[in-house]
Amino acid sequence: MSSPVDSVQTIKIPQPVPVTTTRFRPPKKNLPQTKPERDLFLQTIRNYVEKENPVPPMPVEELDVHARKILAELGYEGDETYLHYTAVCLNNEMWRETLAEIPYERRLLLMPKCLRVEDKCPAPFDEFGLLCKQCGLCSIQDFQNEAERLGYAVLVAEGSAIVMSLIQTGQIEAIVGISCLPVLERTFPYVEAAAIPSIAVPLLQDDCINTTVDIDWVWEYLHLTSDDQTRRLDLNALHEEVKEWFSPEGIDALMGPAEGTQELIAREWLARDGKRWRPFLTVAAFEALREDRGEPVSDDIKKIALATELFHKASLIHDDIEDEDHGRYDQPTLHTQHGVPVALNAGDLLIGEGYRLIGEIGLSDAQKVEMLQIAAKGQRELCQGQGAELVWANDPKPLKSKQVLEIFRQKTAPAFEVALALGASCAGRFDEVDSVLREYSENLGIAYQIRDDMDDLGEDAGDNELEQMRPSVLLAVARERAKGDDKAVLESLWSHEELKDFSIDKVRKLAHELEADEKCLLLLETYKDAAVRSLAELDNANLKGLLRRVMGKIFNDLEIKGWCREFEVKNGVREDEVEA
Repeated sequence: MSSPVDSVQTIKIPQPVPVTTTRFRPPKKNLPQTKPERDLFLQTIRNYVEKENPVPPMPVEELDVHARKILAELGYEGDETYLHYTAVCLNNEMWRETLAEIPYERRLLLMPKCLRVEDKCPAPFDEFGLLCKQCGLCSIQDFQNEAERLGYAVLVAEGSAIVMSLIQTGQIEAIVGISCLPVLERTFPYVEAAAIPSIAVPLLQDDCINTTVDIDWVWEYLHLTSDDQTRRLDLNALHEEVKEWFSPEGIDALMGPAEGTQELIAREWLARDGKRWRPFLTVAAFEALREDRGEPVSDDIKKIALATELFHKASLIHDDIEDEDHGRYDQPTLHTQHGVPVALNAGDLLIGEGYRLIGEIGLSDAQKVEMLQIAAKGQRELCQGQGAELVWANDPKPLKSKQVLEIFRQKTAPAFEVALALGASCAGRFDEVDSVLREYSENLGIAYQIRDDMDDLGEDAGDNELEQMRPSVLLAVARERAKGDDKAVLESLWSHEELKDFSIDKVRKLAHELEADEKCLLLLETYKDAAVRSLAELDNANLKGLLRRVMGKIFNDLEIKGWCREFEVKNGVREDEVEA
């Protein structure tokens, strides 16, 4: 009987998105250094605007007064390092709801030419700015195409004269701009005088060449519309609320008291650490599609969210046994702690409890049947993906990158799809969004697994990762690019042959020398981008907006790092050290 991975599967790799080495350059010191830090600033500013209700347009002196108050809340009282950045973000948030009410076709997207890769850019200039040639080397192409699809006017130019002349025609009522802080400071008086709603996303570098920008942030403002009634939903607060349901007390409140030692063991595992992305996705989809928006989340919805995590945590127990892993969440795996028979039974119990919770909620019989079918289908697909990997493990041999990505699709995407589909079914809207949720989940799942794959061989990984090696897209790409002795080494890794004195550091270095790491980062960004693009055909503005923001949140704190010093220095991540 042939293995499910004997031949290249039907997985489709989306068209690559622009990813250049400039993407990895760190921001200037006048901006928060990481995306989580920038998101914390932004959320604090949004909370301040909601509380204080400052009214735009506001003179720069008054803006600075408010910015200093926000900095004090963030613990930067007396420190003006981020003053201008905070003032820009504050101005954005004051105009945010006004911008949402303005139709896309009355907006201007203004981008700087320094976003291009200057030494490779084939685009000429005319009197209005850069004429993008759609070469795919930078993010200008993506921003321009999406903005024009929505109806924006687009300019890639600097200078207030052109912008002011457009404003004076009366055709432009709002601006979404990208710029460095120095330029924003110079243009602010003109925008203030015109009293035109303006959102400005600061560049991460101020050096006027090959600069970068927080793409998720631009994407959010670009698509901001009053049609999305979830645009004010605090995803961080929602995520924290979901996590609270998985305390021991929260679990007992929704599932009833535990009966016997086996249930206590299973629930202790359920309460252990975890990102809780899947129950979060269930609730997020429900919030976007529900008719009674703003009402508290019912116990029925909490039980469905709990069921998605029950299925996921059960699969982790079984995976750990099948893969002979001994640690998870910085603790022993369940079978290491209690033995394989008890762990297997706990996993089976959690699956049964998930179906029990779905069956006992107070929704219609038709909805319950639909949800049971969704969960069962997802369980089947997940087992097919894990089965393909297990069959491979019995006779390990090199796989092509497309074959590995197909396993990723089967193993990881179903759990995300089930989570979103159950939320949509709870809201009674599953049939409307089924096909879009499937495509979105496939791309999200593959991106998520690529990130995990690279982390498995990252700086925190030990040499035992080689002994327990599973299908890896990083090593598949490396093998496809390798020749001679390097190819022989990678062939041995795939075949689980013993390699004396061969460490994971050497594997990491080899992957870098073959540029497999950069190819995988490109794949990661490509699938993230494909997930967002899959929402284009979605008619529901609430779900479209929410899932777009969810993508940014899930990958917000998932940073690939630790490959080698050469890579970090090359991309400006470590400017203080150079490989000897």
